[in-house]
Amino acid sequence: MTLSTLWFIVIGLLFSIFLFLEGFDFGVGMSTRFLARDDSERAAIMSSIGPHWDGNETWLVTAGGAMFASLPMWYASLFSGYYILFLLVLVGLILRGVSFEFHKHAETSTGKNLWMWSFFIGSILPPFFLCMILLSMVQGIPMNANGDAFPKFFDVVNLLSVVGGVAGVLLSLVHGLNFIRLRLAGPLRDRARNLNKILYPILFLGEVVFAVLVFFQTDFFTKRFASSLIITALIVLFSLLGYYGVLKNREGWSFAGSGLSLSMVIVLLFNGLFPRVMIATNPAHSILIKNAANSQYTLTIMTIVACILVPIVAIYFIWSYSLFTKRINPRENTVKY
Repeated sequence: MTLSTLWFIVIGLLFSIFLFLEGFDFGVGMSTRFLARDDSERAAIMSSIGPHWDGNETWLVTAGGAMFASLPMWYASLFSGYYILFLLVLVGLILRGVSFEFHKHAETSTGKNLWMWSFFIGSILPPFFLCMILLSMVQGIPMNANGDAFPKFFDVVNLLSVVGGVAGVLLSLVHGLNFIRLRLAGPLRDRARNLNKILYPILFLGEVVFAVLVFFQTDFFTKRFASSLIITALIVLFSLLGYYGVLKNREGWSFAGSGLSLSMVIVLLFNGLFPRVMIATNPAHSILIKNAANSQYTLTIMTIVACILVPIVAIYFIWSYSLFTKRINPRENTVKY
């Protein structure tokens, strides 16, 4: 395995970790409107991610930084081609981060409500537009021989990308509800379980539609049939595990199942991309990993640094999550975040 291929896998892993961790943050944000009935319940829901939400976002920054440093041609083509959508993702992340802090300082009920709605909207935009970008990219877009991408409106907004965006939002909501079941006590925990009993059958239907569209609108099953089929089956299998956990009231199983379902979507997309990083409508203009990669010296230095820092970061994340394991009860009014 070459270092460029290794870093392609690392970037995929970083995106998978981001969706696993930040996915439930997005879902918790959506739950402030779908689940909570008053301000105290919304505060309890928000407090469940209070210690972690900003840390979880760093995995997206790390993935982008790793792409910039290891496969700079991919970074340049992807971010310039989808500039507007990435801007909307950034707007959502900023809106969510600002509202998370500002709603606590609002002096009127109108102000608090405004920031609560901002938090809700800011939790929907990033997963929707990120999934749209990824599902548009894997279908193939107009590119020239220099690697410049020129996606038109319907290259970005089409049936597969929109279904992928909605699926990303729905998976994040389900994942967030499963996290709430782990972190909260009382009626909110029961309501989260009951809502997921409704959402999971809808999710299964959406996954079938998604799989059919991926089959017909990408070359995944043409170029990598066996691996694409196995990964697609794993997405459904992990979703079934999550649903089983909901029916049997096993929060851990539900959370693991929904999180792994989200992560496996990234695995499916990266598996289908390989050995490309950008797919052009003219196959001759597609960008391959080996052509997008930085110098061997740069990749070697990055690999050494990553081997040192990644275990430290992983230990810190595990330690930080271990500090906040007590269930939150919205009736106790002792929520701090």
